[in-house]
Amino acid sequence: MPAFRKTHALFSLLTLLALLMFAGILRAGNDVLGEIELVGTTKVERTSGVWIDRQYVGYLHELKGSKKLLLMPGEHEIMVRQGGYLDFVQKVSVRAGEKQVLSVKMEKDSRVQMPRITAEIKLDVTPNRAAVFVDGIFVGHVAEFGGIGRALLVEPGKRKVTISLPGYQTFETDIDLVANQKSTIKTALMKGGAAEGISPQ
Repeated sequence: MPAFRKTHALFSLLTLLALLMFAGILRAGNDVLGEIELVGTTKVERTSGVWIDRQYVGYLHELKGSKKLLLMPGEHEIMVRQGGYLDFVQKVSVRAGEKQVLSVKMEKDSRVQMPRITAEIKLDVTPNRAAVFVDGIFVGHVAEFGGIGRALLVEPGKRKVTISLPGYQTFETDIDLVANQKSTIKTALMKGGAAEGISPQ
């Protein structure tokens, strides 16, 4: 067999062995972790943002499949947030290799009142799963405020809009709006930000 073919065959064999070892490590890693499945019955719950140990991980409905919540064994705090609703907070004890299902129910916050006069901000941002904060308060994720008939209603005046997603650089902008004004924020988040994203206030 020519030297080139021997080298190619040896490289292919080593690559295959490395892939098999990597797959074994992944399986072992998943055995060490525990899974938390969050279940919400209404659109309010399904579009609410989720924080694990005060770090944003995404909105509830997307946390499945490749984005399912796999956590190290031990105590963790789960917080689910939605603008105009009380935070849902629960401590969970995660056990290796076990799956737990947690039902989430959001309750209206009676202290929050929608302003009578508003301005409108439409968001055209990628990725559209990023969390949106206005003046430091979580209001939802990007996909809720873009497209036909959807926008973020805010009180007129100077507002600070922050858009954050783990693994991306946080985007911040100040916008000064008058009553009934319509504005659009368009951007693409740059990769390479902090892995944990933004913590809740």
